[in-house]
Amino acid sequence: MHLVCITGPPAVGKMTVGRAVCDLTGYRLFHNHLSIEPLLGIFEFGTPSFNRLNGLIRREVIAEALAADLPGLVLTVAVDLDAPGDRTALRELVAPVERAGAPIDVVELYAPQPVRLAREGSPDRMDHKRSKRDVDWARAHVVDLESRARFSSDPARDGAALLPGHRHLRLDNAHGDARATAERVVAEVGLPRR
Repeated sequence: MHLVCITGPPAVGKMTVGRAVCDLTGYRLFHNHLSIEPLLGIFEFGTPSFNRLNGLIRREVIAEALAADLPGLVLTVAVDLDAPGDRTALRELVAPVERAGAPIDVVELYAPQPVRLAREGSPDRMDHKRSKRDVDWARAHVVDLESRARFSSDPARDGAALLPGHRHLRLDNAHGDARATAERVVAEVGLPRR
């Protein structure tokens, strides 16, 4: 199984680009809100119980996708680059894939905050992310979250070491054309087409 991990800040287009990559390749999409949304009805975001169960769900889905011998899985996740715990959690997620010797590629998307704030309230986000349906709250949440966390790398400062030993492709997704970004991912990573 080939794991393509799409990272970046909130509303950068991880899920939308991931879906377009899957359309081109036949891979399956496991976007981060598939594990987040069910838990929000019970636990507050970021609490120890929420974090433990969210991590458990993600690890189990990846392990089962590997055991089921899927051709590929696109995983989306936001990683605070300044939080060692976030990097550790990502390494734990990909560990079964690494142990199996399967390929892993990181695709980091970036776009300026005003572009991303304008995306809050889009039909795609409203359809797939219940927690984002209060658009004013969602926009305020992005601003607040980014005042405390860093989700976009600085190549001069960080290099390309989100997952050392694995390719890291960094793409500007400010244009909002998910298909064009997915085409670049497929071409530059060398993913098979349907």
